[in-house]
Amino acid sequence: MSQVHVLIQTGYGLNCDDETDHAFRLAGAAPHRVHINSLIDGSVSLKDYQILVFGGGFSWGDDHGAGVVHSVRLRTHIGDQLQEFISEGNLVIGICNGFQTLVNLGLLPGLDGNYRQRSVALTYNDCGNFRDQWVFLKADPQSPCVFTQGMNHFELPVRHGEGKFYADPAVIHRLEAQHQIALQYALPDGSLAEGHFPDNPNGSVQDIAGICDPTGRIFGLMPHPEAYHHFAHHPDWSRALELNRRRGISDIPDMMPGLQILKNAVDFARSVQ
Repeated sequence: MSQVHVLIQTGYGLNCDDETDHAFRLAGAAPHRVHINSLIDGSVSLKDYQILVFGGGFSWGDDHGAGVVHSVRLRTHIGDQLQEFISEGNLVIGICNGFQTLVNLGLLPGLDGNYRQRSVALTYNDCGNFRDQWVFLKADPQSPCVFTQGMNHFELPVRHGEGKFYADPAVIHRLEAQHQIALQYALPDGSLAEGHFPDNPNGSVQDIAGICDPTGRIFGLMPHPEAYHHFAHHPDWSRALELNRRRGISDIPDMMPGLQILKNAVDFARSVQ
């Protein structure tokens, strides 16, 4: 079985890299935490990896806006390498600050195969403050997104101050028509949040929580999959465990939604090697 190598960026305010490393390891990959300076100076090459992770955090302290400085630095120094990495069919995931970086780079939404033009934005939450909470999510079963295949309705945590997805109505229409809206904020019953706070924690248009490019190989989302790879990560885990016991269910789930998202990517990358 071929090993899938995952590059997780670190440095300058990026965090969640240890958690992401651990989660990808559980998903069956070989993750490597790499400082972005090692990519820039060429001591580490993207050619050695099949999955590139833009992780969460506050790169450069969100100076000039979340993900702005990080995107400019990468575009300036390794922009062509990123384009080549994508053209070769590799996978990219941007989580929270990483999602913000991807849209600033223009890697998402990638309409018409253009991975350089910025056409969407992630801006300040409508509520005016930082949100740290769990949200329900609904996946589009028709989306080409590699990361959400086979998934439907689940929970993940969010923690961000600039998570509102916004774009021109024409762009939103194209994303809908091409099923690039991979994840939307939802209610506990699986219906869409329809903009209602706090189920939609930031005011994203069309309840957008995550999008992919037309190929489904580039995925950005505000929720944190690396933060829900174990049953006990959920704040109601003990209550759920007791309810299961009363229903005669003794098994503890071992494939939580966050881990499933990463495992989908690893399995896909292995299948195309």
